[in-house]
Amino acid sequence: MFRNIIKKLEILGRYFAFVGEVFGGFFKRPFHIALYINEIEHLGVNSAPIILLSGAAMGMIFALQMVSILADFHAEIGVGAAVAIALARELSPVITTLMLIAKNGSAMAAELGTMKVTEQIDALESMSVSPVHYLVLPKVVASIVIYPVLTLLSNVIGSLGAFTISIYLYNVDSAGYTDYLLDFLSPRDVFCGLIKSAVMGIMVATICCFNGLRTIQGAKGVGDSATKAVVISSVAILVADYLLDTIMMGWIYA
Repeated sequence: MFRNIIKKLEILGRYFAFVGEVFGGFFKRPFHIALYINEIEHLGVNSAPIILLSGAAMGMIFALQMVSILADFHAEIGVGAAVAIALARELSPVITTLMLIAKNGSAMAAELGTMKVTEQIDALESMSVSPVHYLVLPKVVASIVIYPVLTLLSNVIGSLGAFTISIYLYNVDSAGYTDYLLDFLSPRDVFCGLIKSAVMGIMVATICCFNGLRTIQGAKGVGDSATKAVVISSVAILVADYLLDTIMMGWIYA
């Protein structure tokens, strides 16, 4: 048991050392701009349809629930504010991140895992090319850029979905809906959600790449690394969400 705990702590220490190496690469030349752009396109543009669909569904589902609850208090007009705040602070950052873990996180781990078992990583190192700087850093930079953008997109489409359901299905007054939303939703809510999504993007990219680079045992190891990356990232994101909320709540209500 103690050996297992020590082994897990050792892996955690190696992960933090890996993260330090990644961030150290921000200031090292050459800057592979073409790789950054390619990763941003791959992670962002190709993921946008999934985020649009999930964001719209999330907004409509939450609006249905909130209208039924607020109707008991004759306060249906406040559904817009409730949905917008929930999307900005919690739902969009977390759900968007979980969707991207499933789509992109597993792909990152599998890609690097395949390169590891086919000795492509060793080939890069033999040419004095850092795999972290050349392969991992572009994915981390792309995640920092793309996660907040897709979260904001999810906020907008989710709010539009909630507006559509509330106005056309439950006959909520559109002017009152909009007024309440603008009165209660503050820029801080949106900003905190975007900061949270950027932090989560860093976590997902580094966790998945770290697991990919530790792949062993051939094809089976690639599958194991991808699965492990998704599971660890998902759990880490939920824990980080609570910790970030604890830190940010004091600032939001200040």
